[in-house]
Amino acid sequence: MLVASEVAVELPPFEVVGPCGAPTIVVLGGISANRHVCSNGADGRPGWWETMAGEGRALDTTRYQLVGVDFLDGGRADDGRPERIVTTHDQADAVAAVLDSLNIDRVRAIVGASYGGMVALAFAERYPDRLERLVVIGAAHEAHPMSTALRSIQRRVVELGLETGRARDALSLARSLAMTTYRSAREFAERFDSEPSSRTDRDVEFPVESYLRHHGERFASSWRPERFLALSLSGDLHRITPSAINAPATLVAAEGDSIVPREQIVELARNVSGPCRLVDLPSDNGHDAFLTEPAALTAILEDALKASVPSPSSLR
Repeated sequence: MLVASEVAVELPPFEVVGPCGAPTIVVLGGISANRHVCSNGADGRPGWWETMAGEGRALDTTRYQLVGVDFLDGGRADDGRPERIVTTHDQADAVAAVLDSLNIDRVRAIVGASYGGMVALAFAERYPDRLERLVVIGAAHEAHPMSTALRSIQRRVVELGLETGRARDALSLARSLAMTTYRSAREFAERFDSEPSSRTDRDVEFPVESYLRHHGERFASSWRPERFLALSLSGDLHRITPSAINAPATLVAAEGDSIVPREQIVELARNVSGPCRLVDLPSDNGHDAFLTEPAALTAILEDALKASVPSPSSLR
């Protein structure tokens, strides 16, 4: 079954894939993710989490009903900036509205990665009776100050672009900078030569520079500045009270994650009220490990979604 909505902000666009009446899992990704989690009979395009969701995968669409949701943004003011601030709790309210529209009182789990993990935590705080378990990958109870520092620079770049009529170029630069935080220094060292890939009398270009430009321009071709500004700020405003999290939780820390360091997730795990397990995700890819380590993450998700409650954590 697939259901889609294209209606008001209070009920954002969403997609449901899987058998009607099967246990429901809400699946939320990073700010660039959307409601299309995986390919299906109604939409055969690959979804943003194609390696993890679909028939026979960890989020098996023959066993579970998956709900994907488009994140709210702040609208667009006349100056090109967001009209309003959007918080992760606003996103949680939107997810609850989607579930209400589907007559789903309680879900088997919310699985959230990166920004989606923040939203999952906000949902677990605000709607503790509406989920059986929580799986959070690469997110914590609040933004790390260094991550806020880097995102604030990205937002200022985009604001300067709006002020000077070069919003698309600015958005490309902001995304290029963001890409340096999504991956690890070790991966960049292994992937890219330090020697220039081209040289003229006046300039040089490095392999990593071409990579960043490519991803920046691709992002800028499909994103609006106001949406980027709203969701970037939303991540930095994210705050939940760990002790308010009562649902059995699996918290996943990616190796080398510079956006959400492991110690932040350890702090969250130590202070939640419900049963909690902290799991390390080995990777050379840092924060983006939820997109690049399907084999390891499959084992983690399958274990987390079992009927048994996660055992209490032994935290280092």
